Amino acid sequence: MTAFPSVEWFDDVRDIFNHEDSFRGGGGGQCNCVAGIKVGNEIFVLTFEGFECAGARKASLGDLDEVDFYLDMEILEWQAMIENIRQNGHAGLGYTLNTLDLDRAERLATSVHGDQYREDLFFRYNQTLQYFFDASSRIATEFAS
Repeated sequence: MTAFPSVEWFDDVRDIFNHEDSFRGGGGGQCNCVAGIKVGNEIFVLTFEGFECAGARKASLGDLDEVDFYLDMEILEWQAMIENIRQNGHAGLGYTLNTLDLDRAERLATSVHGDQYREDLFFRYNQTLQYFFDASSRIATEFAS
């Protein structure tokens, strides 16, 4: 069982995502961006190149200036999304990244630099990012308290 959030958890998801052809079809396609993942006070950076997630690393608040955008939720929100994905094999309608972004006053996807072009990469690559998180349905996850 792998703990969320951790580099190990993102690496486990990355391994499934990178080696499963089903995540490349249906609108997933190529993705070229650097995405931050903010889980409460913990920050991770995911680098997507082509059809793969090329890397995952632990980061600091200052590193968010280097990403194209970051996804920001508290641990219980991330947990609800990941548990929904595990139960369904993919995110249910109320737990897709797109729905989570649209349903909140403060967006799920944001940036520290205000560069609309870079922030737009979230919407351009949304389906690929969703497939990445959907791949988490195949790993046993435990959540930090």
